[in-house]
Amino acid sequence: MSHDPPSGATDAPPRKIIHIDMDCFYAAIEERENPELRGKPVGVGGSSRRGVLTTANYEARRFGCRSAMPVFKALEACPHLVLVPVRFDLYRSESARIRAIFGRFTEKIEPLSLDEAYLDVSHLNSSAAAIAREVRAQIHEETRLTASAGIAPNKLLAKIASDWNKPNGQHEVRPQDIASFMHGLPVGKLWGIGPKMRAKLAALNIHTCGDLQQFSKIELARRFGSWGLELHQLSRGEDVREVRTERVRKSLSSEKTFSENVVTLPSLRPVMHAMLEGVRESLGRKHSDRAIRSLVVKLKFADFSRTTAERSHPSLEPTIYDQLLEEAWHRGENKPVRLLGVGVRFRDPEEKQQLDLF
Repeated sequence: MSHDPPSGATDAPPRKIIHIDMDCFYAAIEERENPELRGKPVGVGGSSRRGVLTTANYEARRFGCRSAMPVFKALEACPHLVLVPVRFDLYRSESARIRAIFGRFTEKIEPLSLDEAYLDVSHLNSSAAAIAREVRAQIHEETRLTASAGIAPNKLLAKIASDWNKPNGQHEVRPQDIASFMHGLPVGKLWGIGPKMRAKLAALNIHTCGDLQQFSKIELARRFGSWGLELHQLSRGEDVREVRTERVRKSLSSEKTFSENVVTLPSLRPVMHAMLEGVRESLGRKHSDRAIRSLVVKLKFADFSRTTAERSHPSLEPTIYDQLLEEAWHRGENKPVRLLGVGVRFRDPEEKQQLDLF
């Protein structure tokens, strides 16, 4: 008599996942195009002090400059920072060249942005580390840009590992190394754990994944809800997500940074309604097949604090956006606004299919 294997049992060999992350991609392209920039601290981003950096090269990072930092703060940290305007057409072109190199090795490519992607090379006989070295070599030979790589049995570990030997390096986490690798890993390296969550965990004397592993699923769920169950898995380096060749868009939004701060709520309303018309047009033209989960309004204030107001609703409803705007405004306690964002979050297509079945 035959018996089914236990649930979750598998004899499949470990997957071979590579995470490729270009080194300071935008800044590196600008340095390649203008060799006079080499050796200087370079920031790519807004040309005015009200803008933000898209990226900064390693020389600039030594002064504390980083992506998403306001330009005026970057200049305070590094007065001799060289600011270069963003050239997205050029960056997209280079990204396409790099994607073509990935395609020589595998069809299973999941781009995360213009400068990073997952590659599943499980079907190839060569070692994943050797493939990563060859991918990086071809990128450098053809674009004169460097890339770093992480190699592991899953996406979580591969992404963490790609940051291990930056720039222009790679690191592999083999299946037999996972337990020791995770034990001393700072919890801040796990995706989804930002400064606030780190502070909550530190209050529990949790600083490393090894510390986190001392808590049971039940205890983590009691303290953090469903996120606690995910933390239980992440802290052990467990990740079953596949490399998805087609990423499903989760949201659609429009943002506007004001040249002068907006100081009254009534002044924001007509701007928001004009932006909503743009969102509505994009929905009808590009995403008419997607179901809306919720409506979102985001405000960034003059002191760079921000807040997001959100409400579940299946369609664009201006009166609800008015309410969300008012809610977000009052959270800011009448602080002037420098950025307004409006948009929608989509339902997951699989979730929609399940709902349709019932």
